[in-house]
Amino acid sequence: MITWARIGFVFVALFAVTLVLLPFQLLGLAFDLKIRRYIPRYWHKTACFLLGIRIHVHGALDRRRPLMLACNHASWKDILVLGAIADVVFIAKMEVSEWPVFGTLAKLQKSIFVVREQRRRTGDQVNEIAERMAAGEVVVLFPEGTTSDGNRLLEVKSSLFGAAAAAVQHTPEGVVHVQPVAIAYTRVHGMAMGRYHRPIAAWPGDIELVPHLLGVLKEGALDVDVAFGETVDFRAGDNRKHLSMAVTSRLRRMLIRHLRGRDYEAL
Repeated sequence: MITWARIGFVFVALFAVTLVLLPFQLLGLAFDLKIRRYIPRYWHKTACFLLGIRIHVHGALDRRRPLMLACNHASWKDILVLGAIADVVFIAKMEVSEWPVFGTLAKLQKSIFVVREQRRRTGDQVNEIAERMAAGEVVVLFPEGTTSDGNRLLEVKSSLFGAAAAAVQHTPEGVVHVQPVAIAYTRVHGMAMGRYHRPIAAWPGDIELVPHLLGVLKEGALDVDVAFGETVDFRAGDNRKHLSMAVTSRLRRMLIRHLRGRDYEAL
C-alpha cells in the first residue's frame, strides 16, 4: 500500500512540475530562446529526485565548444541522468518521436531525430547537428545505437560518428570535441548491484516499458556513476574509425572501472 502511494505521489508531483515548466519551455521553443536549453535540466533533476536516482559525477564536462558527448546506453534513465547534469540535446532515432510520453518529452527538449535508413536525408540531419553544436549546444550521441543490459559496452558503430565528421566542415575552427561519458548503475538501496537487480537499472529493447517503469518506481533508490573522460579532438581529414576506436577504448575502460571497481588493464 505504501509503495503504491509513493508511486502515485511521484506521478502527481512530476505532472505538477511539468505543468509549471511547460509554458516557459513552449515559449522558448516558439521563439528559439536560450531558455529552452536550461529548463529541461530542472525537469530532469526533479525526475531523478522523485525516482530516487542518486547521481555521482566523476570528472567534468569539457568547456570547449563545439562538443559532442559519446555515451554508453543502458536505459531511458540515461536521458534523465545526463539531462540533470548538463544542458544537452540528444540524437535519437525517428521512432522515438512517436513513442507515447517519451516522444513528447523528446520533442519538448528539441531532440535531433535521425532516419538512419534514408541516406537522402543524411545531409539535412548532419547540417542540423552541426548548426546546433556551432550554436553552443552540447549534443549527446549513443554510439552503440541501442540499449544494453548495463553490464558491458556493446559494439560501437563507427558510422554513427559520421555526424561529428561531417560537422567539422561547418564549425568555425574546423574541430569537433568528442568527450566519452560512461554511465554505470552501481547500487540499489545503497548495496552493490548484482545481476539480479540489473534489469531494474537497464532497459534492453525486449522488455516492456510499463512493467519496467513500475519496477524502478517500486525500488526507488538507485545510484549511478557518471564519468566524464578525456576528450578526443576530431579535425578535418581525421579518420572516423580512429575516432570511434579512441572513444570506445576510453569509454569501456571507465565503464568497467565503475561497474566492477577495477581498472580495465586488470582484466
